[in-house]
Amino acid sequence: MSTPRPVLVVDFGAQYAQLIARRVREARVYSEIVPHSMPVAEMLAKDPAAIILSGGPSSVYEPGAPVLDPALFAGDVPVFGICYGFQAMAQALGGTVAHTGSREYGRTMLTATDRVGTLLRDLPAGLPVWMSHGDSVTEAPAGFAVTASTPGAPVAAFEDLATRRAGVQFHPEVAHTEQGQEMLQRFLYDIAGLEPTWTPTNIIEDQVAAIRAQVGDKQVICGLSGGVDSAVAAALVHKAVGDQLTCVFVDHGLLRAGEAEQVEKDYVAATGIRLKVVEASDVFLGHLAGVTDPEQKRKIIGREFIRTFEQAARELDAERHIEFLVQGTLYPDVVESGGGTGTANIKSHHNVGGLPEDLQFALVEPLRTLFKDEVRALGAELGLPEEMVHRHPFPGPGLAIRIIGAVDRHRLDILRAADLIAREELTAAGLDRDVWQFPVVLLADVRSVGVQGDGRTYGHPVVLRPVSSEDAMTADWSRLPYEVIAKISTRITNEVPEVNRVVLDVTSKPPGTIEWE
Repeated sequence: MSTPRPVLVVDFGAQYAQLIARRVREARVYSEIVPHSMPVAEMLAKDPAAIILSGGPSSVYEPGAPVLDPALFAGDVPVFGICYGFQAMAQALGGTVAHTGSREYGRTMLTATDRVGTLLRDLPAGLPVWMSHGDSVTEAPAGFAVTASTPGAPVAAFEDLATRRAGVQFHPEVAHTEQGQEMLQRFLYDIAGLEPTWTPTNIIEDQVAAIRAQVGDKQVICGLSGGVDSAVAAALVHKAVGDQLTCVFVDHGLLRAGEAEQVEKDYVAATGIRLKVVEASDVFLGHLAGVTDPEQKRKIIGREFIRTFEQAARELDAERHIEFLVQGTLYPDVVESGGGTGTANIKSHHNVGGLPEDLQFALVEPLRTLFKDEVRALGAELGLPEEMVHRHPFPGPGLAIRIIGAVDRHRLDILRAADLIAREELTAAGLDRDVWQFPVVLLADVRSVGVQGDGRTYGHPVVLRPVSSEDAMTADWSRLPYEVIAKISTRITNEVPEVNRVVLDVTSKPPGTIEWE
């Protein structure tokens, strides 16, 4: 199989463009995001199975607002417009968009005016939907049936089954819109006539074939970090080319309890991958000694990782001449770096950038069309350990940036012990999947007075930072049950002698970041 024809999500500057693409993928249909500035001829050259026009912050009447080229409708590609895309579509096809003076933001009640239409067929007559618009479509283009309205939008949904086109003023991709995913699926399946074939099994088959075609009989190297992206990328490549792949795991001493062992034992047992382990904790901690500035920590760790990986790569290259490097680049990385051209930005040290000229490898990026949830699904399908597949995102510099202050072995041991307790209790409560990330932060340069036993103590505080998010661009603190927080706190202060205070970070992002450093 080859990558299927894409549903193109045309991005008009929406904060939700990636979310739309993900919702299409959740319907098991392949999607890609393209900028609204892409000429229509280039869009059509991608042979799209359908096109979805995203929302955007502009008014169609603003000077310089994105304009929809009517040539998009010259062919027979099914089109679905959302919010701004809905208005631009209506305008391009001869409908009327007006300043009605009635804006709608947030939760709004949708009234179905034609319940025999495809998008809203048999759905409740009144549905809460999520609106964000100032202009409104007041007259649908010729041939379109108006299927819904709201108090501020006389035309809130329309469709023309003959041309396989439809649109909605609201945002069906957000969870606040009830039945929104059902509406998207009705466009994809019932109006556009697409089949739900984008499944983990098919993705693996596609990628294995593509990797074999790219690599041939050449040798491949991959840097494993302990995270899900590099683990799944390596497992895919190994499934394609077997022992032509060698993985390198640099143990810098900054991982959480059990994670190095998980890579060295469980992952190898599950995959049969050939692994070269480089124990380099003394080197990394030596260079980090006394360093408190977080950016300096990141630079040191990134530099030393590249030096260590480079040495391991030279040794392997001398043995078997390596020509390809595996990277766990994901689709959001590709989108955010402008679409990529096969030389995607190398963003964190475990993806290995800055190698010298005599170690320049061609990139193999088997995950570059995938979102994180799809990567996890592939990992499960490939039989990787569940703890690795569902591991929370973890920063490349590891625990070094979760210690506020200088990093040394003793402080790392304190933080590892506290972090392990937090993870154990989250798992015991069945809340692992409800939390996006759960940093535990050691305030190493702060001393807090406490009472333990009959004496006063001056221990360190630790901060619990559980957050919920879909994409890490924004996040909110997770409302964990009080009894879970209490148990974590009690265990940490009882079992980690150096800690006598546990606090909870209740800051959203923005204004705060997920990590403290």
